[in-house]
Amino acid sequence: MKNNLFKHFVKLRVRNFEVDWQNIVHNSIYLQYFEIGRVEYLKNIGIDVSAKEINNNSRVVVVRNEINYISPARFDESLIVQTRIKFIKNSSFGFEGIITEEKTKRLISDNISIHAWLHQKKDISKRIDDAFRRKVKLFEGKNVDFIS
Repeated sequence: MKNNLFKHFVKLRVRNFEVDWQNIVHNSIYLQYFEIGRVEYLKNIGIDVSAKEINNNSRVVVVRNEINYISPARFDESLIVQTRIKFIKNSSFGFEGIITEEKTKRLISDNISIHAWLHQKKDISKRIDDAFRRKVKLFEGKNVDFIS
């Protein structure tokens, strides 16, 4: 694990349709892997990610995605996607993720994604709910930065 900061992970197996003509995972698929990690992370800490709840009074949208491709993943490899929330600001927060190959521990990719918390009807940013902040703090402890 990278710096022992990651408390959450999911395992994925590379499927044949995720591999491109170079016999490696297509670059766009890594974004899907990181999204799987983020959704499972949120469910794990008790956030309801159902469409009904997400659309209830707020919207959360991705506003930035950075990805580094370090080593190619290949068909049938078992991958570990580790995810954490690195920081929470007033109306945005950042996920950090890494993907490693399970057997060799080879670093495949890393990712930072920034998410904005929006008012459901007005389409403007709003303060992140205290319940969300508490759940992240409870799970991450001192490993999450709260930035004013």
